[in-house]
Amino acid sequence: MSNQATTLFDKVWDAHVVRHIDDGPDVLFIDRHFIHEVTSPVAFGGLEQRGIGVLYPERTFATADHNTPTINQHLPVQDPLSANQLKALETNSAKYGISHWGLNNPKNGIVHVVGPENGITLPGMSIVCGDSHTSTHGAFGAIAFGIGTSEVEMVLSSQCIMQPKPKKMRISVNGQLQKGVVPKDVVLYIISQLTAAGATGYFVEFAGDVFTNMTMEGRMTVCNMSIEMGARGGMVAPDETTFNYIQGREKAPKGEAWDKALAYWKTLKTDAGASFDKEYQFDAANIEPMITYGTNPGMGIGISQLIPTAESIGSGQASFDKSMAYMGFQQGEAMMGKKIDYVFVGSCTNGRIEDFRAFASVVKGRKKADHVTAWIVPGSHIVEAQIREEGIYDILTEAGFQLRQPGCSACLAMNDDKIPAGKYAVSTSNRNFEGRQGPGARTLLASPLVAAAAAVTGVVTDPRELL
Repeated sequence: MSNQATTLFDKVWDAHVVRHIDDGPDVLFIDRHFIHEVTSPVAFGGLEQRGIGVLYPERTFATADHNTPTINQHLPVQDPLSANQLKALETNSAKYGISHWGLNNPKNGIVHVVGPENGITLPGMSIVCGDSHTSTHGAFGAIAFGIGTSEVEMVLSSQCIMQPKPKKMRISVNGQLQKGVVPKDVVLYIISQLTAAGATGYFVEFAGDVFTNMTMEGRMTVCNMSIEMGARGGMVAPDETTFNYIQGREKAPKGEAWDKALAYWKTLKTDAGASFDKEYQFDAANIEPMITYGTNPGMGIGISQLIPTAESIGSGQASFDKSMAYMGFQQGEAMMGKKIDYVFVGSCTNGRIEDFRAFASVVKGRKKADHVTAWIVPGSHIVEAQIREEGIYDILTEAGFQLRQPGCSACLAMNDDKIPAGKYAVSTSNRNFEGRQGPGARTLLASPLVAAAAAVTGVVTDPRELL
């Protein structure tokens, strides 16, 4: 080993390189492979055609989430495509001996929620899934990224993947966050500063006391959205917060194995003096509750600010105008006071217990606005149980909200939870592209606090006024 100062990313990446190809990709060993019903059927079909099996079925974990209904999950799934995909996942998992958490399994939920909460996601691992938001698992000091269907087949058959090594970026946020500013605001602020393409080609390490002080749920939210600035993935160095979160979870190491793992995990940090290809530093005091006004996650502003001009954000006028036309907004307008129709709390970005605690803290003692349709969707059955145990369910019910069953829900227009054309949705999910939540749907990305404020007032509202 050299004594050269090394980044966290390099330590984890280099530990998984099976073979380095000069001027080509690295062959990377994969510790954990998550699969769901959308990208896996074609990959399994490829294995069939080639007459090969799954090399390490115990390293692959299947859960149903994208195409699942969030009401009446005990009934047969109505949509034939969804039903077929869910059945294929179950059949393929059984055939190859892969752990499968289908609908109604008590461990079922969104893939990037159930991995961490069951102790499958651990520091120092390489983790992939046929889903772009696999970066969520980077919150544990793992290298985690989304892969395509042909790559899913490659991992199933060989437990390896060929990947060019990304460049390295560090984003540091230091200082004290204002009241009402939560991890979702931090990451939306960073993306608004870097743009939706600002980290393309990089793997990002999030550093500084703002992330050190964050819970694991918060770090997962931030790493989840590293993809929305174009990054290959994001990660946070593991620390006591990480270790305390993992300890005692079902698939986490126990006894001597725990002590050994912990000793290794404590080495997973960027050495002093290690260099990055690019660095950014931000002051926490400059961040306020955020909301997006456009059709990519970089088009975000502090909630008290006005929609900018194309010129002021360095955007092309034609694409800016198209975005404004789609959203029905004008440059220079305030976002505050704009009427909204739907509120969605959930997804792999904000479907964890902390997010529902935050939402409940605002709606407690208030009532849902009559004209607002709200979809409150836990990220897993474990989160759903916590919501009930902690009394959050009662707060929601008294305020006029209904709790749905776990799933990806209204994050993407792939199940029954679609926002109708032309309607405005304040969404705690990760993407606001045209049609992302349904054809013609207009999405305003925000934190659970901003979503709660909108749900009870019926308009875009600064949550600091209600806290």
